[in-house]
Amino acid sequence: MANSTLSNRKYILGFSAVLIIVVYIVRLFTLQLMSDDYKQRADSNALMRRIQYPARGAITDRNGKLLVYNQPAYDIMVIMQEQVGVDTLDLCNSLGIDTAWYSRRMLEIKDRNRNPGYSPYTQQLFMSQLSVEEFSVFQEKLFHYPGFYIQKRSIRQYSYPYAAHILGDVGEVNPSDIEADDYYRPGDYIGKQGIEKSYEQQLRGIKGSEILLRDVHGRIKGRYLNGKYDIKPIPGKNLTLSLDLELQKLGEKLMQGKLGSIVAIEPSTGEILCMVTSPTYDPRTMVGRQRGKKHKELARDPMKPLLNRAIMGTYPPGSTFKTSQALTFLQEGIITPQTAYPCTGGFHYGGLTVGCHGHGSPLPLVPAIATSCNGYFCWGLLNMLNSRSHYKSTHVAMSTWRDYMVSMGFGYKLGVDLPSEARGMIPNAEFYDKHYKGAWKGLTVISISIGQGEVTLTPLQIANLGATIANRGWYIKPHIVKEVQDDTISSIYYKRNYTMVSPVHYETICQGMENAVRGGTCRSAYTPQYVICGKTGTAQNRGHDHSVFMGFAPRENPKIAVAVYVENGGWGATYGVPFGALIMEQYINGHLSEASKQKVETFANRRIDYSGYAR
Repeated sequence: MANSTLSNRKYILGFSAVLIIVVYIVRLFTLQLMSDDYKQRADSNALMRRIQYPARGAITDRNGKLLVYNQPAYDIMVIMQEQVGVDTLDLCNSLGIDTAWYSRRMLEIKDRNRNPGYSPYTQQLFMSQLSVEEFSVFQEKLFHYPGFYIQKRSIRQYSYPYAAHILGDVGEVNPSDIEADDYYRPGDYIGKQGIEKSYEQQLRGIKGSEILLRDVHGRIKGRYLNGKYDIKPIPGKNLTLSLDLELQKLGEKLMQGKLGSIVAIEPSTGEILCMVTSPTYDPRTMVGRQRGKKHKELARDPMKPLLNRAIMGTYPPGSTFKTSQALTFLQEGIITPQTAYPCTGGFHYGGLTVGCHGHGSPLPLVPAIATSCNGYFCWGLLNMLNSRSHYKSTHVAMSTWRDYMVSMGFGYKLGVDLPSEARGMIPNAEFYDKHYKGAWKGLTVISISIGQGEVTLTPLQIANLGATIANRGWYIKPHIVKEVQDDTISSIYYKRNYTMVSPVHYETICQGMENAVRGGTCRSAYTPQYVICGKTGTAQNRGHDHSVFMGFAPRENPKIAVAVYVENGGWGATYGVPFGALIMEQYINGHLSEASKQKVETFANRRIDYSGYAR
């Protein structure tokens, strides 16, 4: 028994000794190989690794005009372990800040929720984007502030006060940005809106680094091993936009004092020539340390200048939508170009009336488009939804109708290379079943035939409709970037997307749109220089109607398709048609006539009363 007890004690003591040794080995392994804390502390005594930031890619318009470039700026960095004992009052005076800001910033740096990966032994951002002048003043006194260093960066500059929503801006990363991409660390900058955001990976470049040697007092003595282990940064790629700056400038001038949008597309390529949204703002004010303050001011503005109405605004398209209806009715055999429908002051059926302005009756298709006859398209949709020789039920007819609309680029995002695009609304049978609890018919939804009711599109989708008609039945997804330096843009911006309609039917629509300009609702756009095809829209609204235009020119080998949408602007001919004509003239001719320049000044000085505006 005694021998057994001694034997057990021997095993217990042996096991305890082995356990202690294993614990020490694991701890040593953890400290030496797995813990960055001690490594950083040791390295920081002799070496300092400093990130070298790449120059962000420049942005030019289609004609080579520089829109966005870089300017030197400087960040103040701090190593928290080293800044103990600094005269904070003197530091604050040098930087023009108060001690409360200093204390708050120090707490933010050490807050691991706001600053993931914080270490007291590595550089942390203290203050960003000092100007050259501020840097010069601070640099002279830098030796008084141990633990503080200057990091050279660059700040974005915007050459012109135009295209703010297209270009976007750059701001400091937030924790979600850092979590989503390990490229970023606290204090880095990232594209926040527009092209700066959607092409962030191409524009940002690749970071480099340099290792600096320090003495026992922490002073930098030079590059470690003459830069043997330094890594040079790789600049971001330059972008060439499809934007025509002069066209953008004209559009923004026309839209002064108005809410809405102008979008122009080159039909053969899908390249966006201008994208105007109003109200807008000067992109040059959204740079540097004042960006956050300016952004808050714009966000509080009830006119919503941060909203890119061209791709985020969804509106009833009004009579511009009639072209898509005519194409559907033709392809489905509901009508022929010779089919005539009555319109005696509007569409009348079973006690329902949809009003229309005065014109001849009955009308075949081409003059119905030229005069923008409401009755014609109401009859067309009613006959389609009620036709049992074509469809076994109204539901099937409605689903067919929606398939045509989707093929034309409606109801879903087009896929433009800008963030926050809206999809608009194209209803289907299921939508109406839910809304009307199954009790609906053709007359219930008749207003969609004239671009009212539940149908909504973005101005970009309306412009794309014009480009599709110009191409006789196909479009390329609209995009704003034309070229990426040493790279290619996405293949989706080369692919043709065909609608469900035969090209022959598009010729009929083109004739109707040409007649609208020669003597119909778009006649103020007429010019003998080239053939314009256009379609007005007067979209009903709870307040004053919206003024809408969609068109393209020339009819053969078209160079430009345009959509204009002026909120509460009244008839399509009031603002939509003249604005569209001026945009076409500027792009096709490269300049405006003297008479047209006078028109621009007149419209630029005309304001629409939006008092009480709330959307």
